[in-house]
Amino acid sequence: MLEKAREFVRNVVAEGGHILFVGTKKQAQEAIELEAKRCSMYYVNQRWLGGTLTNFSTIQTRIDYLVRLEDQKNRGEFKRLPKKEVTSLEDEIGRLNKHMGGIKEMTSLPSALFIVDPVKEKNALAEAKRMSIPVVAMVDTNCNPDEIDHPIPSNDDAIKAIKLICSRIADAVLEGKAGLTAAATTEGGAEAAKESEVPEITEPLIFTPEDE
Repeated sequence: MLEKAREFVRNVVAEGGHILFVGTKKQAQEAIELEAKRCSMYYVNQRWLGGTLTNFSTIQTRIDYLVRLEDQKNRGEFKRLPKKEVTSLEDEIGRLNKHMGGIKEMTSLPSALFIVDPVKEKNALAEAKRMSIPVVAMVDTNCNPDEIDHPIPSNDDAIKAIKLICSRIADAVLEGKAGLTAAATTEGGAEAAKESEVPEITEPLIFTPEDE
């Protein structure tokens, strides 16, 4: 089941898709962030914000606000503000980054979700199903596998098990990216070769005295 899930993830990424890693329980937070960053995918490891998928435009508005605040801080605009207001804005940046830092670069809905403990992440699962986004998930004995598109039977409470499955899914993402790069290189090479081909001469060349 793990290999089937990995194959699905690999194919999704090889076609240019993106995976959203989700795991907010304490045992999963570190592994979710670490492995998602390793394969350059999005993640949610704190609190799932309602509407992250179903009301994506509103979430994007909050992300845009966060990006604007960070830009203002980087440009030194905070130096012109009162110290109390700067402290408040920096606290706001920290709070927004805590909850949305992992999806700050996500400009469209993900192609699939990878979830640790779908019982704990029932809201994320419900939103994914509503938006017809396929789900890969670690499924323990207290979960209903029928709700998951690509279930992976596993202990979703053990830190070692979570780290192992997360790393294997991240590896599949990297393999998919490698396949996407290879396909693009092959396609580019084929186009270059086609452009460099000598056109076939279909009519005989006739030289006249003027040509000489």
